[in-house]
Amino acid sequence: METHAPNFPLASSHPSLSRQKAATSSRDSFSACNSKYLTVPQNHPSLHSCSINGSFEAPNHMESYSSSIINNYLDGTQRGAVDSVSGMHFRGSKRKVDYVLAYHYRKRLAQHQQGTSPPEPMNRADSMAVFSNGETRKGHLELQPDSGQHIPQEPLGAQVIELGPLDALEEEKRLQREEYEHNLVAAGLEIEKDAENKSQGLSFVRIHAPWQVLSREAELHKIKMPTKKMYAIKEEGGILKKLNEIWCKLTEPLQPQVPQENTKMKSLSYPFSREKMYLYNIGDKDTFFDNATRSRIVREILKRTSTKARNSMGISTLIANNVYDAAYPLHDGEYEGQNDDMNERKLLYQEWARYGVFYKFQPIDLIRKYFGEKIGLYFAWLGLYTEFLIPSSVVGIFVFLYGCITIESDIPSKEMCDQRNAFTMCPLCDKFCDYWNLSSACATARASHLFDNPATVFFSIFMALWATMFLEQWKRLQMRLSYFWDLTGLEEEEEHPRPEYETKLLQKKLKNKSTTTEDPNEDEKDKLTWNDRIPGYAANCGLIFFMIMLTFSAVFGVIVYRITTAAALSFSTNETTRSNIRVTVTATAVIINLIVILILDEIYGAVAKWLTEIEVPKTEKAFEERLILKAFLLKFVNSYAPIFYVAFFKGRFVGRPGHYVYVFDGYRMEECAPGGCLMELCIQLSIIMLGKQLIQNNLFEIGIPKLKKLFRKLKDGRTEPKEMNTNQSKDPQQWDLDYSLEPFTGLTPEYMEMIIQFGFVTLFVASFPLAPLFALLNNIIEVRLDAKKFVTELRRPDTVRAKDIGIWYNILSGIGKLSVIINAFVIAVTSDFIPRLMYQYAYSQNGTMHGFVNHTLSYFNVSHLKAGTQPENSPFAQDILFCRFKDYREPPWSPNQYEFSKQYWAVLSARLAFVILFQNLVMFLSVLVDWMIPDIPKDISEQIKKEKSVLVDFFLKEEHEKLKLIESFITRDKHKHKSGTKDQRSRAASFCQFNQSQKGSVASFSSQHTEV
Repeated sequence: METHAPNFPLASSHPSLSRQKAATSSRDSFSACNSKYLTVPQNHPSLHSCSINGSFEAPNHMESYSSSIINNYLDGTQRGAVDSVSGMHFRGSKRKVDYVLAYHYRKRLAQHQQGTSPPEPMNRADSMAVFSNGETRKGHLELQPDSGQHIPQEPLGAQVIELGPLDALEEEKRLQREEYEHNLVAAGLEIEKDAENKSQGLSFVRIHAPWQVLSREAELHKIKMPTKKMYAIKEEGGILKKLNEIWCKLTEPLQPQVPQENTKMKSLSYPFSREKMYLYNIGDKDTFFDNATRSRIVREILKRTSTKARNSMGISTLIANNVYDAAYPLHDGEYEGQNDDMNERKLLYQEWARYGVFYKFQPIDLIRKYFGEKIGLYFAWLGLYTEFLIPSSVVGIFVFLYGCITIESDIPSKEMCDQRNAFTMCPLCDKFCDYWNLSSACATARASHLFDNPATVFFSIFMALWATMFLEQWKRLQMRLSYFWDLTGLEEEEEHPRPEYETKLLQKKLKNKSTTTEDPNEDEKDKLTWNDRIPGYAANCGLIFFMIMLTFSAVFGVIVYRITTAAALSFSTNETTRSNIRVTVTATAVIINLIVILILDEIYGAVAKWLTEIEVPKTEKAFEERLILKAFLLKFVNSYAPIFYVAFFKGRFVGRPGHYVYVFDGYRMEECAPGGCLMELCIQLSIIMLGKQLIQNNLFEIGIPKLKKLFRKLKDGRTEPKEMNTNQSKDPQQWDLDYSLEPFTGLTPEYMEMIIQFGFVTLFVASFPLAPLFALLNNIIEVRLDAKKFVTELRRPDTVRAKDIGIWYNILSGIGKLSVIINAFVIAVTSDFIPRLMYQYAYSQNGTMHGFVNHTLSYFNVSHLKAGTQPENSPFAQDILFCRFKDYREPPWSPNQYEFSKQYWAVLSARLAFVILFQNLVMFLSVLVDWMIPDIPKDISEQIKKEKSVLVDFFLKEEHEKLKLIESFITRDKHKHKSGTKDQRSRAASFCQFNQSQKGSVASFSSQHTEV
C-alpha cells in the first residue's frame, strides 16, 4: 500500500545553520575517508530500522541534523507503487523532476581475518528518501590527530575494516555526494534517490525546485516573464499587407502543424519580482515557469553549490572528478509510442525531426521553447542560410546552362578542336613523351567553357552581394527574434569558473602558500595571470604552426604523388593509359586529398580542444570562443590548402621548354591542362565539397553517435554484475532512457561544418557555379538530420539564453570579405577571362576571338632542347622544327628569345587592374547594400519603443490602483474607528445608568469585566 508523504513546510529560515552542520560533518568524514581504516558501528540501530513515517532516531555516535524530511522511501518492495506517470514526477506525481544527477556506485565488501565470520556488506543507502530543505542523519566518524595521521577511534562494539585504494576512493566520492546533496537541500531544492540494491550499479538523484526557489532564482537572474498586460502589434498596411496575406496563403501547406504564437497580440514581459507578483498572471504556480526555465534555474543552483572536498565549486567539478557521471534535464516523455499523450518532444519529432517533412518550415518558436534561445538561434540561422541558397542555386544553374548553350559558339574551343590548325605541342615529359597535337585536348577545352565564360564574372559579383545581403538579413531576423523572444536588453550573466581553472588556481595558491600573508598583489593570487599561461601560449603557437606545416606537407606530398605517378604512367606501353594520364592522376590525387582532409579534420578538432584546455580559460564562454578560433583556423587551412594550390600555384613555376623547373632531380613540375587550371580547380572543389558533405557531415553524424551508444551500452553491461535489481521496474523511466542518450557537447561542430560549407559556396564560386545547388541539397537533409539528432539521440541540452550567434557572425563576415578578393584573383589569374578580353580589344584585327589560341602559344626551337630530354623513338622528330607551348614569350628568332613578351606584361597589368577594380566595385556595392538595409526592421524598432511606453503606463496604472486600494483600506479603518468610538460612548452612557441603578453590584461587575 502506498504511503503518502506529509507535506512539510520548507525550513528556509536558517539555511546557514544547516549548511554549517553539513560542512562540519563532511570535513570529519573526508578526513576519515583519506585514511586506510573505517570504523563501522556494530551495536547501534542502522538507518534501515528507522521509522518510515517519522524522523530518524539518531544513535549516540551520530550527529543529528535539525531539519524535517519528507519520507518518500523508494526501496525495492515499493517501487511498483511509486512509479510516476511517464517518469516525469516524484512519487505521487506531485513534484516535477526538473533535473537528474546520475552516478555509478560500488559498495565496499568488508575484509575479514581468518577464523572470523565475514561482516555484512556496508549498505548505508539501501533506502533513500525525498528531502526537502533537510538532511538524513549520517554516521559521524570521530578522528583524533596523532603525529599528523588521522586514526579512526573505535566506539564500543565497532569493527575496524581495512580499506583498499579503490574502496577509499569510492567512500570519498560517496561522502562528497552526500555533502553536495545536503547543500542542495539547504538551498531549497527537493531531491529523490533510488535504493542501491546491488553491489555496484547506476543510480539517479532526481531534483525538484519548489515555487519558493523558482521565484527567488527568477528574481535573482532577472528572468523576463509575461505580465497580465497584452498589447497589439502594429501591422503593416497597404500593398505589403496584401502581399503578406498572399504569401501566407501560398505557404500554408508548408507550415508545421504546431500551436502558433499570436502574431497580433504580445504579452508585455518584465523581469520577475516577488514584490510585484500582482503584475503577473500566475494561474498555476506549477506551470507558470515552463520546463526549460525550471531546468535552467536548477542548473544555476547546481553550478554554484560547492563542497569542501578539494574546494570543488559546482556540478561541473564533481563530474570532472567522476563523483557524478552526468547531469541533465529530462525530455518531455517519449517522442514516439503507442500512447496518445502529446508532448512538445513528440510534436517536434512529428513536425520537424523527420525526413518526411523536409518541405515544411521549421517551428522556430517551439524549438526555442524546448531547447532554449541559443539552439533556437542556430536553427533559425541555418534555416535562413538554406533559404538564401535557393536564389543563388537558381542563378548558378542559369550560369551553367549559359555555358552549355554557348559551348558550340565558343571560338577558342573550336580552334583547339579543329584538327586543320595542327598546333604541334612540346612534350609533356622528358624522353618518354612525344610531341602531341593540341586538338587531342578538345574535350578538356570544351568542358572548361562550361565554367570559364563571361557569366562567371557576373556570378562572382552576384555571390559577393549575396553574402552581404545574407548577413544583413540575418541581423534583421536576429533582431526580430530578440524582440519576440524577449531578449532585448539581455545582460551578460556572470559565468562560474571552469573546474580546470579552479584546479589550476588551487595549485597556484598551494604553491604560494609559503609566502607572506601581507602581499600587495593579493588580487593576483585569486586569478591566473598572463605569466601563469605562458607555457600554454607557447605550446599553442608552436603546435598550431606545426599543424599548419603538416597540412602544407600533406599538400606537397600529393603534389609529389601527381608528378611521380604521371612520370610512371608515361613509361607505359599501353596507348590508352598514356592518353588518360591527366585524368587518372587528377582523379586519384583529389580522392587522396579528400581522405587526408577527413583524417586531419578529426585530428585537428582534438588538437584544438587540447590546446584550448592547456590555456586554462576562466569561463565556458572564453573556452568556447578560443576553441572556435583554433579549430576554424586549422580546419580552414586543411580544407582549402589543396584548392589554393590548384587555383594560384599550379602551373605558375613550370619554366619553359629547355629550361624546366625540376624537383628531386628528374621530375618536372606539373603543368595546367591546355584549357587552363580552372577545370581542374572545379573538379578539386566539387569532389572535396561533396565528399565532406556526404561522408563527414552525414555518415559521420549518423554512424558515430550510434557506435558510441553501442560502446557505452556494452561497457555498462560489462561493468555491472548480473544481479537481481529490485530497484528496476519493467518499463524504464524517463531518466533511464535519457541517460542512454549521447550527451550534448555544444553547437561548435554544427556551426563549423556549415561555416566551411559557406566558404566553399563563396570563396571559389567563380570556378564552380553549381556549389550553391549542392549546398542547398545537403542543407535540406542537414536540417532534418540535426533536428532528429537533437530530438531523438541527444540528452536534452541545458537552455541557454543568447541574443546572437556570437563569434560565428564575425567569421562569416570575414569569409564574405575574403571571398571578394579570392574570386577577383580566380577570375584574373586562374581563368582566361582577362587574356580573352585583352586579345579581343587590343590585338584582334577584326575585334573577334579568331586567332586567340595561336596568340597564346609561343614558339620553341626543338634543337634547343637539352641533351637527354628529347623524345626517344619519335616518328615526328625529323619533320618538326618548332613546337608550341602556352605562354607569352619571345620567339626563337627574336634577339631576346624566350624572354617574356610585351603581351605578357600587358596581360599581367590588366589582371592586376581587374583585381583592384573588381575588389573596390564589389566592396562599394556591399557597403551600399549594408547602408540601404537597416539592421533593425522599422516595425520592430517602433514596437520596442511602444513596449517601453506601454510598460511605463502599465506600471503607473498598477501603482495607481494599488494606491487607491491602500487608501480604501485606510478610509475603511477610519470609519471603523469612528463607529467604534460612538459605540464606546453609548456603552459608557448605558454603563453609568446601570451603575446608578445597581449600586450594589459595582464590584462584582468590575471583576467580571476584568476577567473578560
